[in-house]
Parts: sequence; structure tokens; C-alpha cells
Amino acid sequence: VQLQASGGGLVQSGGSLRLSCAASERALTGHAMGWFRQAPGKEREFVATISWIGISTSYSDSVKGRFTISRDNAKNTVYLQMNSLKPEDTAVYYCASRPTSFIATKINEYDVWGQGTQVTVSS
Repeated sequence: VQLQASGGGLVQSGGSLRLSCAASERALTGHAMGWFRQAPGKEREFVATISWIGISTSYSDSVKGRFTISRDNAKNTVYLQMNSLKPEDTAVYYCASRPTSFIATKINEYDVWGQGTQVTVSS
């Protein structure tokens, strides 16, 4: 399985972006998905996760109420809608999958990672 993240870019504070994560094959079946991010000089951190069916989600406190994770299993794609962006949201964003259908927030619970997409929010 390969994951391809896209949709990053440069946006002003208060703006919006939608990230996409597409699987290279029909291999997201039964897999929960997550988004993580890593800012320069900082450790990679959890952003959001969604279960295989899409009923269960979880967000970090820093993005709750501003970001929304969703998925279209027919398209093998997971999305992260980011609204009200702040300069502190600047980071490389990674999507990842885990070998079960249940959500998780820890990095070591995911086994397949995409290459990352840069999000830069200017003040």
C-alpha cells in the first residue's frame, strides 16, 4: 500500500485548505486512517483520526473545531478540511493507515505513511 498526500500550500492566516490522501490500490478496506504533522524542529504530532466506517473520529485539542477529517472509501481517499488556519498550523502534514478499523492517536499505532505535504500559514 502506498499513500499519496496532496493539497498543501501557502495560505494566509484565517484561510482554508483541504488535504487529500489517496491510496495506490484498493487497500484502505478495514483500515483506520490518521493525519499527523511535523513542524520544523519539533516532533511529529497527532492531528486527527477516522475509523474505517467513518463513524468515529478524534482530534487533537489544537485543531478541534477547526479541522474535519473525512473519507470516501469508494475513492480510497481520506481528507482533512482545515479552516481558520493559524501560523502555528505550519508543518508538513502526513497521512497514515493502521492495520485495524479502530481509531488511534499514537504514531506507533500506524504502519503505513505517506510522503507528506507542506502547509504554510502566513500571518
